[in-house]
Amino acid sequence: MLSFTIMAITFGVVFLAELPDKTALAGLMLGTRYKASYVFAGVAAAFAVHVALAIAAGSVLTLLPHRLVQAVVGVLFLAGAAMLLLKKDDGDDEEIKAPADQSFWKVSGAGFMLILVAEFGDLTQIMTANLAARYDNPVSVGIGAVLALWAVAGLGIVGGRTLMKYVPLRLITRIAACLMIALAGFSLYEAIAG
Repeated sequence: MLSFTIMAITFGVVFLAELPDKTALAGLMLGTRYKASYVFAGVAAAFAVHVALAIAAGSVLTLLPHRLVQAVVGVLFLAGAAMLLLKKDDGDDEEIKAPADQSFWKVSGAGFMLILVAEFGDLTQIMTANLAARYDNPVSVGIGAVLALWAVAGLGIVGGRTLMKYVPLRLITRIAACLMIALAGFSLYEAIAG
């Protein structure tokens, strides 16, 4: 059964966690060099693969005792919040190997491979698995996560520079960390009280 509340929570957490990530900037760089729709097709497909893997991992966690899962999820949310708050902005702009040919398959393939490699085991993939385990509603979590990642990719590809002029990256990072701390609190409370 679809839950719009779970989709909205997942969307918010994943969207805010992904905005300050380097993959949004990579999408921006590819989007300035190539046709945006081609880049988005590849990036969107890679994010869909990552969400499917995260949902599968989260679904496995639901087979464990509820209190244990909530405790683990709570600790992982706290770790995610700490990673966001303690992450140094080292400005490591990785060189993106751009395809010489501008065809749909070459450009979307470059976007797909970039995101597939860069996002594997990333914070948002871990958060998606945590949310899938927390809510035991893989379809709602999956839809919320995919839409959030696609929204960030779209923003990065089309208008990332403009967004960053109006909303400081530090503020986005802190909001995402606060949401994760709140989710950690709820999960740990359920683990203790449950």
